[in-house]
Amino acid sequence: TADLDNFRKLMAREKTDAVVYGNQRLLEELLPVLDNFEMGLQAAAEDAESMIFKGMEMVKKQLEDFLSAQGVEEVPAEGQVFDVHVHEAVAQEESTEVACGSVLRVMRKGYRLKDRLLRPANVVVAKAPEPADDGSGEASE
Repeated sequence: TADLDNFRKLMAREKTDAVVYGNQRLLEELLPVLDNFEMGLQAAAEDAESMIFKGMEMVKKQLEDFLSAQGVEEVPAEGQVFDVHVHEAVAQEESTEVACGSVLRVMRKGYRLKDRLLRPANVVVAKAPEPADDGSGEASE
C-alpha cells in the first residue's frame, strides 16, 4: 500500500506540473517575437507622440500582462552579480561603474516560468580595468 500511495502522489504531482508548465513550449517560442517587438518599439520611440508608438506601447502592456498571468517573469540582470544559473555571458568589458563580476548590460532579456528558467539573459559582464602603462619602462618580460 505504501507503493500505491507513492504512485498516487507522483501522479498528482505530474498532473499539477502538466497544468502549471503545460504552456512552457508555447511561451518559449513567443520570446523571440517579444524581442523583435521590443526592437520595433525602440525604433518607434524616436517619435513618442506618434500613433504607431502609442499603439505599440498598448500592445506591449497587453503582452506583459499576458506573460505575467502565465507566471512568466523577467530574469533580473543589469547591475546584478553574474549568476551562471540564470545569466549567459556573451562578453566581458572593462568597467569602473559596476563591480567586477557584475552584469554591465543586457543584450537579450532572460525569462523564467515560475521556478523554471525559460531562457537565460545574455549579458555583458564587467571586469576590472587593466593597469595603465605608466611609461616607466618597468614592463616585465
